[in-house]
Amino acid sequence: MKEIQRILSFMRRAVDDYGMIADGDRIAVGISGGKDSLTLLTGLSELRRFYPHPFTLVGVTVDMGFPGSDFGAIAEFCRERDILYHVERTDIAKIIFEERKEPNPCSLCARMRRGVLHGAAKELGCNKVALGHHFDDAVETFMLNLFFEGRLGCFSPVTYLSNRDLTMIRPLLYAKEKDVEYFVRRNPLPIVESLCPEDKHTERESMKALLRTLERKNPGLRHRIFHAMCEGRIDGFCPSGRLPE
Repeated sequence: MKEIQRILSFMRRAVDDYGMIADGDRIAVGISGGKDSLTLLTGLSELRRFYPHPFTLVGVTVDMGFPGSDFGAIAEFCRERDILYHVERTDIAKIIFEERKEPNPCSLCARMRRGVLHGAAKELGCNKVALGHHFDDAVETFMLNLFFEGRLGCFSPVTYLSNRDLTMIRPLLYAKEKDVEYFVRRNPLPIVESLCPEDKHTERESMKALLRTLERKNPGLRHRIFHAMCEGRIDGFCPSGRLPE
């Protein structure tokens, strides 16, 4: 696949820096159908061919229950790469938008999806779950926590969930969103468009726009924020975790 080497270089360094993958891991890859999760799946599929610690992959999609959802193309994509694929059907969309009529549904939705994903991963015999968060997601999350919660924090590169006996890993941590977008433009990934009515209307989208504006006036701002997160060891980030050129 075109441009996979750049994605793999970011992924390999993150996996090595944070010890994300060990011998015999069975990794559930959370697949929403978006560009990030499918790039993650593709990268891990290629990485397993040469990584010194052998591991297996299972693709897992949490079906929110929106009418018209179709993950058939993703299933075929996984079959071609000899990856077991599982769709966990839920009524999350109905619960949030019809029954509860949540005015701010994103937080509850994320918690419910995480719970379903973790449960499916355990049932499928996985000990780790890989998520498609990348470099820009980390910076945006840090800034969202600072602006809206008044705290210095982010998701962790590696998180052990003792209540589930699962480890969460984020192998795309060093890949920038523009690298993911470039990869997707040059490769026919089976992207499934989100059917959520809140898509593109979240606080995260507003933060993306703010950072773009600030970056134009202060080139390299995102890199400096990420560097500060690493130097400050925010939520498991470490000084060795600096973005490659």
